[in-house]
Amino acid sequence: MTWETTEGLVAPEVAFDFSGQVVLVTGGTRGIGRGIVEAFRAAGALVVACGRQRPPDGWVDHDNLRFFALDVRSAEAAPEAVAAATGHFGRLDVLVNNAGGSPPADAANASPRFSQAIVDLNLMGPLHLAQAANAVMQTQDSGGSIVNITSISGLRPSPGTAAYGAAKAGLINLTQSLAIEWAPKVRLNCISAGLVATEAADDHYGGVEGMAEVAATVPLGRFGTPADVAGMCLLLASPWASYVTGANLVVHGGGERPAFLQAAERSHGAP
Repeated sequence: MTWETTEGLVAPEVAFDFSGQVVLVTGGTRGIGRGIVEAFRAAGALVVACGRQRPPDGWVDHDNLRFFALDVRSAEAAPEAVAAATGHFGRLDVLVNNAGGSPPADAANASPRFSQAIVDLNLMGPLHLAQAANAVMQTQDSGGSIVNITSISGLRPSPGTAAYGAAKAGLINLTQSLAIEWAPKVRLNCISAGLVATEAADDHYGGVEGMAEVAATVPLGRFGTPADVAGMCLLLASPWASYVTGANLVVHGGGERPAFLQAAERSHGAP
């Protein structure tokens, strides 16, 4: 099967079957989250897409796709979101904690309120949702799978978004810890995403020309797409990954070419 991404690209054929399974995706109405929702729907899943605002285009109004308004930073809202999924579809098989992000901020001047909000969004929110999902999944014969979308900012320094990088690093560790605590019924894995082409990325990197310059620094020569991340979500939530838990799958096109190599090449006159 194939599915069309939000950029109009068609993702490769996949062989995943999530027919009858219920999937909840946070931050699921745009960007990477919307790509994840589309992928699970194409694989036959019943999906609850969470976001702070309902999409205006009627995209979520389908029998196999429902919308639930959710501010991930609210601990009280987490069990309500899970209850909405189980109340409508009767069960919950997969949770994808995708909501996250941060505007740039100078760590020296960031207010405590700002930093707390970033940590709540990127670390505590996924924890609260995972707890609520786990409570349901532990009662199901088939258990369940939780996939946390983190970032390469959690694996390297994150200047300009220090609280975000620290929260994502915490989410990686949280995934590993909960994978041990909640086994064998519930599997937890995370995806450390690199540069992904979304509307937010377009704004951040200065449009087409800026994104092309940045893409040239990636070994694979391009930004990732929401479908690239979505495909890995399907894999980790599927029976193909039944012996995979506590893993961090890095999806970054090969990473970043080391700066010292570029400096050495310039010093030797290399083009």
